Amino acid sequence: MKLGKPIKYIAVPPAEVLERVKKNVKEDAKEQIKRLEELKETEVINELNTLHTQGVELVEPADLSGSLRGRHNLYNHLELTIRNAENSVAIMTTAQGLMRKIEGLKPTFEKIKKRGVKIKIAAPITKENMQAVKDISGVAEVRSTDHNARFCIVDGKELIFMVLDDKEVHPTYDVGIWVNTPFFASALNNLFDMAWKGMKPVK
Repeated sequence: MKLGKPIKYIAVPPAEVLERVKKNVKEDAKEQIKRLEELKETEVINELNTLHTQGVELVEPADLSGSLRGRHNLYNHLELTIRNAENSVAIMTTAQGLMRKIEGLKPTFEKIKKRGVKIKIAAPITKENMQAVKDISGVAEVRSTDHNARFCIVDGKELIFMVLDDKEVHPTYDVGIWVNTPFFASALNNLFDMAWKGMKPVK
């Protein structure tokens, strides 16, 4: 910029611009090389070397998820998952699903209840399933909801959810998904607990 008014500018020769850019690139490269050299002396490179030599155990998606076809298979896996519960079981189901689960899973509920597992079941309450609710009283806490959903969360880690409306599908063609996913299961469990607070207890 030239001194004086009005202000005027003089263009730098292209060759000079090129030299300046080269100088900046060299300085940046020296700085990056310096950082890489310093990295050799840190714990990071030691950990990477350990991983390289010892390897890591890869987790296959198939080991963490599975599809279940047929209501019989669904309930078999549901029972197996609930049986291994350590802390909590949260279930949201339909009016008919509530009767099926209490009829088929009551012995399992009673066993895990003795171990201190908390069981929460949310479902639409009707005259037809009221007797089933009475049968499970003292074992599981049941609350009334108008939401239509079919899922079970165990310990905030494992999730089983049914993808079809049980009123519209034959039991043979019912479909469920099992996922071992603490991240998603715990998030859904938190949403369930929030909704649970607004549900009416069934006496």
